[in-house]
Amino acid sequence: MCCIPQHLGQMDICKGVVSLATAAGAICLLYKAIRAGIKCQPPLCSASPICIARLAIEREQHGRDSGELRRLLNSLECKQDEYAKSMILHSITRCVYLLESEASACTNDDITLVGSMLDDKDNSVKIQALNTLKAFSGIRKFRLKIQEHSIKVLELISTIWDSELHIAGLRLLNNLPLPDFAHPQLRRVMPALMEILQSDYILAQVQAARLLSNLAQKNDLLYDILNCQVHSNFLDLFQSTQPGSLLLEVLVFAEWLSEGRSSPHYHAVKWHYNEQSVHEALFGDDSRLADRLLALVIHPEEDVQIQACKVIVSLQCPQDVGVQPSFPPSHSCFNNAE
Repeated sequence: MCCIPQHLGQMDICKGVVSLATAAGAICLLYKAIRAGIKCQPPLCSASPICIARLAIEREQHGRDSGELRRLLNSLECKQDEYAKSMILHSITRCVYLLESEASACTNDDITLVGSMLDDKDNSVKIQALNTLKAFSGIRKFRLKIQEHSIKVLELISTIWDSELHIAGLRLLNNLPLPDFAHPQLRRVMPALMEILQSDYILAQVQAARLLSNLAQKNDLLYDILNCQVHSNFLDLFQSTQPGSLLLEVLVFAEWLSEGRSSPHYHAVKWHYNEQSVHEALFGDDSRLADRLLALVIHPEEDVQIQACKVIVSLQCPQDVGVQPSFPPSHSCFNNAE
């Protein structure tokens, strides 16, 4: 019996030794991790939203640049894996929005560097590069340089079926004046834009409708839009059950199309349309657009009501009268709407 306390004491000693060894091992690992972190100094460690916001405040108070954006751009030039590139681009985007003076001090070479990421094999890198270009497009001096990538952006959104990529690409395009040299590519991607408009991703649909509204104002692209093939349920976009943000954009789109086809310039030519075209869905003899619009007059959202009324009035205008619409437009054509 006297051996039991002795054994218990030995067990306590063993437990103490094990605990001590475990603690020492943990401290050693923690030390190595901290030392490795200090040596590596990854560019992302100070690029959290809070850190960037703090840098922006310090810049306002002390009038000196943090250098954070330049460090991030320099790190992007180094060989990085896809995840690191994606995170660096994400941090650059934040910096552009929050560190305005540092972003304005960037060069066209920096835009070229970010644009080169559109060729990366990883979609997440492409998406972050699109977001970064969108951020830079808010600075006037970079717009012409960013426009050079518009063909590539159109290629991406028309060949890769990814809703996040569509949203990022379309947001960028909607923030830029599209150059005339992009019009041939726009004609080629029109079916893809129409598919995105008819998809089930609301944010992408809204951006697609916004871009198509802008394109509908281009005389040389109007017929390509009106003759583009759509699904038989195209008018479901005008159902009152759709989100108000989407309804407003498709109503604006319909008005621009109506204004365009009513203009003397367009009306002077005898155009022929496919049976399943946008024109036939909206303005054809068998179109039910009138019913959809009348239902939207009592929509809960006032903006939708107003825009639906504008389209109705516009659709009842004589075909030989072209009225310059405001934005949101104020005129469209409604064949035999009554």
